[in-house]
Amino acid sequence: MARGNNKVVPESKKALDILKYEIAAELGLPVGKQMSLHADTEFATELGSIPSSSIKEDYWGHISSRDAGAVGGTITKRLIQKAEEALFSL
Repeated sequence: MARGNNKVVPESKKALDILKYEIAAELGLPVGKQMSLHADTEFATELGSIPSSSIKEDYWGHISSRDAGAVGGTITKRLIQKAEEALFSL
C-alpha cells in the first residue's frame, strides 16, 4: 500500500527545509526563502546561519537536476552521519 506524500514525522518539515536551504547556499545555488523569521534559533545555530546574501527566492525551476540531486544527496549524507554518531555514542 502506497503512503503517498505523508511524512513519517511531520514536525521535521521545518528542520529539513532549513537544512535544504543551508546546503543550497553552501553549494552556491541561487535559491532560498526567508527562513530566518520562522527558524528555531537553537537549531539554526547548530546547523549554521543561512547568509542573507544567498537568499533570493523560493524557486527551484532554474536549478539543474544534477544540482538539485546534489542538495538531496548531501541532506541524506548528513542525516546518516548524525544517525551513526547517535548510534556510536550509545
